[in-house]
Amino acid sequence: MFSWYRQVTATERKTFWACFSGWALDALDVQMFSLAIPALIAAFSLSKADAGLISGVTLVASAIGGWVAGALSDRYGRVKTLQVTILWFSLFTFFSAFAQTYPQLLALKALQGFGFGGEWAAGAVLMAETVRAEHRGKAMGTVQSAWAVGWGAAVLLFAVLFSILPQQTAWRAMFLIGLLPALLVVYVRRSVPETEAFLAGRKAAAAGKPAGSTLLGIFRPDVLRLTVIGSLLGVGAHGGYYALMTWLPTYLKTEKHLSVLGTGGYLAVIIVAFWCGCIASAQLLDRIGRRRTVALFAVCCVLTVLCYIFLPLSDTQMLVCGFPLGFFAAGIPASLGALFNELYPSGIRGTGVGFCYNFGRVASAGFPVLVGHMSDSMPLGQAIGIDAAIAYSLVVVAVLMLPETRGRQMETAA
Repeated sequence: MFSWYRQVTATERKTFWACFSGWALDALDVQMFSLAIPALIAAFSLSKADAGLISGVTLVASAIGGWVAGALSDRYGRVKTLQVTILWFSLFTFFSAFAQTYPQLLALKALQGFGFGGEWAAGAVLMAETVRAEHRGKAMGTVQSAWAVGWGAAVLLFAVLFSILPQQTAWRAMFLIGLLPALLVVYVRRSVPETEAFLAGRKAAAAGKPAGSTLLGIFRPDVLRLTVIGSLLGVGAHGGYYALMTWLPTYLKTEKHLSVLGTGGYLAVIIVAFWCGCIASAQLLDRIGRRRTVALFAVCCVLTVLCYIFLPLSDTQMLVCGFPLGFFAAGIPASLGALFNELYPSGIRGTGVGFCYNFGRVASAGFPVLVGHMSDSMPLGQAIGIDAAIAYSLVVVAVLMLPETRGRQMETAA
């Protein structure tokens, strides 16, 4: 399964671990909020819609950050942009611990989201341009599995802090720990070189050849169709994920009446499944292709979400169904990094990847907010299921309209 890792160079390995660690720490900071929603509702006297708005605003900011950081990575380099975005989201997660009012928390979470979206864009392009074509799907999918590692760390941190500290103090302590990812910048600065694809593009620009590295370059006539369809794919992928995962801890606690440790136990099953799904997707990407892998996981997501939410399952049955829920939800985001990178030429690759992946967050930001509003007139679980099923159905439609890119060389992608 991981035999490909022994076949790559030292530079590819160092880049892999830098991107893997960055994504895991990203997940740690972001998932802290989802777990802390009940405590934040109590601390600031929020409605579910208010809490959903924080998540929605964060996602919109991350979309803007991804687009901007992608363009900056085309202009200034993948490595420099990665360092800046890691520092950015770490600092604003830390500052969120000191929020005294709802507007303050809303603003700080939006700023954190800007860096969060930017980190993924810069890291995804860096990894895709560094690893060789025959292992790109496996490497990118495995990097995406780091989300499960950071998510698991957030759940453990949540369980420990909320068991030993009062609720009104525990959520602040969680956000304080969000400063830790900043230490990763030291490793990135010392160990990870800039990609050859970017350096070649810079030389071409210096020689007077157009590089096309602008925010609007992805809307050129020759790539506009790819940008539009890729954006729709991002909407479905993120809409389903955030509708489900933002509200799942609250659903388990308020409607299934699970304790903190009980919620952690259910989430542990889904998190392990998410990691397994990323690894399975990583293997399939280089075997059956990008399109078939995404479509397969999206169809399975629709079926699993409907079963998980709408069937009258017992606690044990929910625990069992939690595994396929997390497994199939992982396959789609684990596939997008390789697919989006292979759609664009080097001069606008960062911009294209950042826009397609993160544009989905602009539209998908409405899904958590919509779940919150819908839950005022129907059970929370039902609202989650309806939104997630619609989003994953959109994924199937969009991916079937994109070309297959398996094995494509990054320098010739167009």
